[in-house]
Amino acid sequence: MADTALSVRGLCKSFGALPVAQDINIDLALGSRVGLIGPNGAGKTTLVNLLTGTLAADAGSILLNGDAIDGLTPEARVRRGLARTHQINTLLNESTVRDNVAIAIAERDRIAWRLLRFRQDWRRCLEEAQARLHELGIAHAAERTVAELPYGEQRLLEIAIALSLRPSVLLLDEPAAGVPSLEAHVIHDALDRLSADIAVLMIEHDMDLVFRFAREIVVLVQGRVLTRGAPADIAADPQVRAVYLGRRAA
Repeated sequence: MADTALSVRGLCKSFGALPVAQDINIDLALGSRVGLIGPNGAGKTTLVNLLTGTLAADAGSILLNGDAIDGLTPEARVRRGLARTHQINTLLNESTVRDNVAIAIAERDRIAWRLLRFRQDWRRCLEEAQARLHELGIAHAAERTVAELPYGEQRLLEIAIALSLRPSVLLLDEPAAGVPSLEAHVIHDALDRLSADIAVLMIEHDMDLVFRFAREIVVLVQGRVLTRGAPADIAADPQVRAVYLGRRAA
């Protein structure tokens, strides 16, 4: 387990009589790049919500870097190294791009309450925020408001905020959702630049992005893991073609 960043065992969740996660077992190795795919209603976002603590599991265990996090709040899980992005962004639209990241850094370091009294703390947050924006290729937009950004760059800003939390595991919930095809390359390029030390689990409906990014793919169907394997094996799997990729099984 020393090389495992995230380990999920027997994870179960039901809404009344409707099971949405059924005995899910997933491991993410350190630095792994894993895609999570499945048809609408398969339980992909529900799984992310269970991992982050937004939803409480009915059964099962979650280990982050070898430590159990099942009973922790979402905020405590972030502090332990688990960060996520969302399908719909939650950015501060009237604030600058750099301030959005700097505020997240201040919250991470639990110094937000000091910022009005200690300007040097805010300057440090701004400097680190600028470095994060540079990593994602959007440093040129640091002083613009979020509302002025193309949507693709807004999605990059969300990733920059998540990275500012210093995660060991990053959950990307449809990072290309709503991004026009002409802007999609900025998402591709940014994902290629993610640190090799971070384990990434990405939910995405854009199959081109998934198969380009992931080294392994997990297929979720009706709250269960159908299969897992290398992209080429998943693309050739007749079960996957039948239930997800829209092709008739051989």
